Amino acid sequence: MKRNSVWRVYAKKADFNNIAARFNVDPVVARVIRNRDVIGDDDIEMFLYGGFRNLHDPHLMKDMDKGTRIIADKITEGKRIRIISDYDVDGVMSNYVLLKGLRELGADVDYEIPHRIRDGYGINERIIRCAIDDKIDTIITCDNGISANAVISFAKDNGITVVVTDHHEEPADNLAVADAVIDIKQRDCSYPYKEICGAVVAFKFLQCLYERMGKAFNADEYKEFIALATVCDVMELKDENRIIVAEGLRKLKRTENLGLKALIKANALDDGRDFNSFHFGFVLGPCINAAGRLDDARKGLDLLLSETEEIAEERAAELVSLNETRKSMTTEGVDAAELTILEEGLKDDKVLVVYVPDLHESLAGIVAGRLRETYYKPVVVFTDSIKDKDILKGSGRSIEGYHMFKELEAAKDYLYKFGGHELAAGLSIKREMLAEVRRVLNENETMTEDILTEKIMIDVPMPTSYITIRLVEQLNALAPFGKGNEQPIFAESGFKVKRARILGKDANVLKLTLINSSNRQVDAIYFNPDEFINDINLWFTEEECDKMLKGVDNNIRLSIAYQPDINEYMGNKSIQIKIKHYMKTED
Repeated sequence: MKRNSVWRVYAKKADFNNIAARFNVDPVVARVIRNRDVIGDDDIEMFLYGGFRNLHDPHLMKDMDKGTRIIADKITEGKRIRIISDYDVDGVMSNYVLLKGLRELGADVDYEIPHRIRDGYGINERIIRCAIDDKIDTIITCDNGISANAVISFAKDNGITVVVTDHHEEPADNLAVADAVIDIKQRDCSYPYKEICGAVVAFKFLQCLYERMGKAFNADEYKEFIALATVCDVMELKDENRIIVAEGLRKLKRTENLGLKALIKANALDDGRDFNSFHFGFVLGPCINAAGRLDDARKGLDLLLSETEEIAEERAAELVSLNETRKSMTTEGVDAAELTILEEGLKDDKVLVVYVPDLHESLAGIVAGRLRETYYKPVVVFTDSIKDKDILKGSGRSIEGYHMFKELEAAKDYLYKFGGHELAAGLSIKREMLAEVRRVLNENETMTEDILTEKIMIDVPMPTSYITIRLVEQLNALAPFGKGNEQPIFAESGFKVKRARILGKDANVLKLTLINSSNRQVDAIYFNPDEFINDINLWFTEEECDKMLKGVDNNIRLSIAYQPDINEYMGNKSIQIKIKHYMKTED
């Protein structure tokens, strides 16, 4: 449990009984839907039962018809086309979607992906020069390009046609120079939902291109790839994103892509299970991302382009190995950062600025994110630049209420380069400026204690005795869960802990038997036994903790925030809860 947290209950209003009756769901489910800001019968209908038929019209995107007309003509004329994407999962999936679709239309098309260290983000002059040398006629960007006007101008000055597909924010002073710019974040784009990822923009571009060329477009062939990109790019699972991910997860079980099948197998997920967004965001996605972080992102795309099972399995094994290396390097980086915080007395700083030598610069953001989770405060992690020994490369991760980009902008006199948004940023500084940057960011911060306190949002204060298997099944139907559609959390106070046992071959599961205030018993699990036992020792004494572990009557009383679950054993189903947060019940 994070000590600097407070529990708050959603206070959003609606006629929950009426919604429940109209849509044949429990009133608790109706509350959860309202808490996710799904309002009105049409939106609720789409949330509960929507499919690809409900996706928004791609022709509403600015320059969509113009862009598809350009590419259709280039395909017909046999011109050489090159796709240029970002190096993350969204970029790789965007590239794959366009490459697959254009090849099936008969295009003379190849691809390029910038190298994270050598090139940095997005299209650049080196890539354009290579395109000139290769006599490329047309470039299509995906998941990048909206802010690359100087580079695009260079391409056009050298006779290259450029069509941009992107989903990032349009710069304030943007004057589009590309032949067509398809980006839902453009100020005068009428597309109704602005939070789709680059791969979805590419998918919709392809959909319209097929229509223009009079070809049948099979959306089913792309579902798992755009869903993977949506989750890994941390898009909100609302509106059409939720439909895309739900359909993509179902398609993943029957994917025909040899590379993706091999990656599923290499991660021991080929046991017929139902997939959820966790498998996208924390298992498959990181393997593809690892190539772009530690090696070359083209290896992720090569996996998807594998033509035989043998090649696919070799490539999948390499990506899994890279990801294992990435995880090990990340753990070492977090440990080194924690040691620095301790040794340099940084723990009380409201903005943590930590230098971790010898950390791979592509992992600075992951380490910063881990530290933010631990300390719940803004974090900037610096490490050595691979290109320049006098420069430190940094990555920042923030919390709600601290706009990292604006705070860095106020300290720009001390920075070499920076960019980002409210919750994340990338920056670099002269090595000798580290202490000064730490000082300035901490002296200028104005965060209140409320901002530095994590808010645990409770959907409904609900006694566990209300839980039924039908309710759990209805709540599970609200999946896929993720950003913007978080898995529901409920809470009840006054639990007695009848017994606690440590289970699992790694002793990483705590199984508890709880008695609520109505004297109803419920089983519970928690996935950090050491943390729980340490807190019980601290709050209730070691003697009381020992009684709990022995199943002896004790004085431990807890308030618990939980998620309802179904435990299946030997064909029998029973109710259990997953403990997400807990605190001592005050007398």
